[in-house]
Amino acid sequence: MAEPAIRQLTLADADAWAALRHALWPHHPAAELGAELPEAVDAGLVAFGAFDGRAMIGFAEADERSYGDGCDTAPVAWLEGIYVAHAYRRTGLARRLLDAVERWARESGYHELGSDAELDNLISRLSHARWGFEETNRSVMFRKVLG
Repeated sequence: MAEPAIRQLTLADADAWAALRHALWPHHPAAELGAELPEAVDAGLVAFGAFDGRAMIGFAEADERSYGDGCDTAPVAWLEGIYVAHAYRRTGLARRLLDAVERWARESGYHELGSDAELDNLISRLSHARWGFEETNRSVMFRKVLG
């Protein structure tokens, strides 16, 4: 079996990309996640996809943020999302996708790559640690609607 190929995504990949975005963020409608891609790409979102043949099996998205909590430089490259289909997990594919993001960030002149995860997402937090990220902050935010 050939190793999955990694390449930068374009809007030609939008349907498969949106489907995997929906797998990562199921609380958002797939159509919404696909519809926002043209504007996001125009605004600077970059993404890399992993392909087994013609099937997209994973992706990583990155963008620039004006600052990142815990980062020493600004602006900073930011890992916005990363996803690998269940059958391909624990194969090093997420690491390869992250390597592509890191290359893009370095080539774009960034000195740090930030990311975040929900406090209750232990798998993501452990993955980030394995990828060499260091935890810089924890917070719980609150709001109260005044009516």
